Amino acid sequence: MTEATIFNEKDGSSCLQAEGDTILRAALRAGQGYSYECNSGGCGGCKFELVSGEIETLWADAPGLTDRDRKRGRHLACQCRACGPVTIKAASAAEYQPKIPPRRQRAHLLATRDITHDIREFRFLAEQAADFLPGQFAMLDLPGIESSRAYSMANTGNGQREWHFQIRRVQHGHGTHVLFDKLAVGDEIGLDGPYGVAYLRSAAPRDLVCVAGGSGLAPMVSIARGAVESGLLADRKLYFFYGARTPRDVCGESLLRTLPGFGDRIIYIPVVSLPGDDGEWSGETGYVHDTVARALPDALASYEFYFAGPPPMTQALQELLMVGHKVPFEQIHFDRFF
Repeated sequence: MTEATIFNEKDGSSCLQAEGDTILRAALRAGQGYSYECNSGGCGGCKFELVSGEIETLWADAPGLTDRDRKRGRHLACQCRACGPVTIKAASAAEYQPKIPPRRQRAHLLATRDITHDIREFRFLAEQAADFLPGQFAMLDLPGIESSRAYSMANTGNGQREWHFQIRRVQHGHGTHVLFDKLAVGDEIGLDGPYGVAYLRSAAPRDLVCVAGGSGLAPMVSIARGAVESGLLADRKLYFFYGARTPRDVCGESLLRTLPGFGDRIIYIPVVSLPGDDGEWSGETGYVHDTVARALPDALASYEFYFAGPPPMTQALQELLMVGHKVPFEQIHFDRFF
């Protein structure tokens, strides 16, 4: 497919879609602020209307579109490619303009290590500097997998060209099957990033709260590491909650313990929803959002919140913060993944 021009009738912007890009990636690569979150077809944040021209839909059944959306002629910019010049109507805002425009490069698997029984860290060495903000994610093109997979970085931007991902094995998941069972040290993948708007806000004057569940651990660890590196914790605290199903799923403490200020400026609070009857677990139990509401010493509206994890967890946190405690929307940062 040759380059195609994309014109957005809503904001008057235009960009060129290069070979292999979706409409969304082309816009973000050009520095434009198209609305989006997951970049994977799940959230529906990048819906648009086609005014003229022809497009190719990559995933017709993507859950980010409802039946009503389809009847109204809406499409997902992350799952569509222009087949020639197109005019669309897509929402955009300054907050979505990438601080660091995403770029494609090749990367090789450098090393792996197990974090839990089903979460493994994958370290890749890329062609160029690892330029991203704490809390962002990248799209990985894996051998034998047709579509890209979105995974968050656990480290922070660096000149050593290293991108670290902490990924949870998904039962029957094609992407994680390749990563866990087929990819060997030295193997090559495609890496495109960074993406995501739930990155660390260094100008915010409030104490930080990170809430992670499952492989949502990675971006929250990145946020914590970034807060330390930028000096944010010199005069504030970071509360790190990790929600796990069982005691053996609990993780994160060993990663945070290596950071200056752990136990003082960095407070780690694991929560287990199914502790069992053997008395093995003596910490917090129940749902992690309930513990967040109970354990923080001040009114919730006085904190800056970052969270990542399973959709039920992120939905419960949104309702707790925005509806239950009127936390201003600009103090809440998350990217929806499904």
